Amino acid sequence: MFGYAGKMLEVNLSTQKIKTRKLEPDLARDYIGGIGFNARILYDEIPAGADPLGPDNVLVFSVGCLVGTPFPTASRMEVSAKSPASNGFGSSNSGAFLGLRLKCAGYDGMIIKGQAQKPVYLLIEEDTIEIKEASFIWGKDAWESIDLLKARHYGAEIMLIGQAGENLVRFASIENGYYDGFGRTGMGAVMGSKKLKAVVVRGSKPIVPADPQGVLELSAKGQKLIKSASSYQAFCAYGTMNATIPYGGFNALSVHNYSRGTLPDWKQKAGRQIVDIYGSRHIACQSCIIACGHLAEINEGKYAGTLVKDMEITPTVSYSSNVGLSTEASIKSSELCQRYGIDMSSSGSVIAFAMELYQKGIINKDDVGYELAFGDDDAAFALLRDISLRQGIGDILAEGVKRAAEHWPGADDYAIHVKGVEVPMIDPRGRWSTWTLGMLTNIRGGDHLRCRNPVENLRYNENLYHYQKERFGFKKPMYDRLDMPENLKSAAIDLESDTVDIAIMSKWAEDLINLYNSVGICIRPPIMETIGPTLLAEIYTCMTGIPMSPDELMMGSERAWNLMKLFNIRHGEVAGDSKFPRRFYRELQSGNIVDEDKVQAVLEQYWQARGWDPGTGHPLPETEKRLGI
Repeated sequence: MFGYAGKMLEVNLSTQKIKTRKLEPDLARDYIGGIGFNARILYDEIPAGADPLGPDNVLVFSVGCLVGTPFPTASRMEVSAKSPASNGFGSSNSGAFLGLRLKCAGYDGMIIKGQAQKPVYLLIEEDTIEIKEASFIWGKDAWESIDLLKARHYGAEIMLIGQAGENLVRFASIENGYYDGFGRTGMGAVMGSKKLKAVVVRGSKPIVPADPQGVLELSAKGQKLIKSASSYQAFCAYGTMNATIPYGGFNALSVHNYSRGTLPDWKQKAGRQIVDIYGSRHIACQSCIIACGHLAEINEGKYAGTLVKDMEITPTVSYSSNVGLSTEASIKSSELCQRYGIDMSSSGSVIAFAMELYQKGIINKDDVGYELAFGDDDAAFALLRDISLRQGIGDILAEGVKRAAEHWPGADDYAIHVKGVEVPMIDPRGRWSTWTLGMLTNIRGGDHLRCRNPVENLRYNENLYHYQKERFGFKKPMYDRLDMPENLKSAAIDLESDTVDIAIMSKWAEDLINLYNSVGICIRPPIMETIGPTLLAEIYTCMTGIPMSPDELMMGSERAWNLMKLFNIRHGEVAGDSKFPRRFYRELQSGNIVDEDKVQAVLEQYWQARGWDPGTGHPLPETEKRLGI
């Protein structure tokens, strides 16, 4: 089988049985790879009502089908299971070098079932697969555990959980080496429930494309396109930190649990210039030509000696804005989250939630054991420790804001989540866009990484067509180069009014990002602006030998998205769950509140664009038939 490894590994930890599954050509063609494979497997193999932390949950890791090629940014891998945070489809994505190593070991993915009786780790070395005893690393943080595992398995790539995953914190992450991770929706808690501490991978098998020369030529074309993106140079220099100042200017930050829209010293605390101050070098994933990651180094003061991959917008907003920490304390928070193995977005949100409850008098020092205040790094890190170890009040907060709020009367007003997943950034009262609507339509809950206008323009925030549209703000050459079907592009982007239709663009953006997460490439703006289904269909065909048109490739992505929606419906999601937190509808932010009726109208337009019932948000029978689900 060209392009793919041709099989998936299945491990049942309850029975200690290990076997392989042949990768069927129909699965490869219909679901592509990565999240597409995960969607099909989870839908087929997790029964309705399964406990996310019980033996019936299935944890699936799948590599994007372009991983192993020189196509720019082809490094990504998706992990999915039923989420302990949302009780729906949980999924997270990570790059670096793990996916490549797993594919070179001979596997397009792994399916983990059951639960071990005692802590174990999985060793994959080419064709040798072993379930090994892990008591020597259980209870240790992720970095300490990696050190010990690397001493035994030199040169291996390692994904693992820290103490948060061991203690079933519902927003625990799976760490990917020292500095990367699968952060959102609590996949680390699922891994911890299976008592699987780590997966250690070594592999050196070749990945054989159907048309090697075609793959090389199209990879070079992809590099040229990405380098021509309007955002390329800025992202090479500063990565996602380019966006911190615009969102502060829009009053759209998550300051102090979304009680404010910005901070007076935000530019000094979190502007992109901090990369120049603390960044010692750039970090790139496999096949990447952007290198948007930064190795941050603190050489003096309270946190001297800190060396960590950081200075990306999400952890910066989570800890500098939401929790209110200083720049250096925010950098330190990234190290602690990586060591504990805990989602930087949700942990910052939960800490900010607790700090506001303390500020409002809903909880007090007797409840916590120490004082809480926004900007207090010692208190924030003590609470992060207590959450990760489920100590004291941390045991309640480890359940996430939705469940924790049930413990204190009045706390629900301050629980900022959608469908049980904490909202990490972008206050819709400050900026309404395709991206903000996406926090309601996202199959994994309150999250910003599965729906973004590929040509979002952060130079503008004024809006004459509030809720229905957002500003386009580019000249016609940007419109012309955008790889979308012309009839859809003209419906989504109106050059005369200079606007983007949010409902139509949301559907396209979700399918496009889902395609990226299937083929295994990154979602950074230089890619979204320049790489679409036309080029990806060409390289997919060259890689696999399976003829694929752009429309067929997008249909595969859409098919997987609909399957994930059906998974959520099977596990209890209803239309009324697609709501923002009450605060956004009730409390003014910079003179604005979110109009619930107008949001609902756009949401129903989005459902129609998807071929879903506008009243229930359920895929219509004719949509399921068209997609062959």
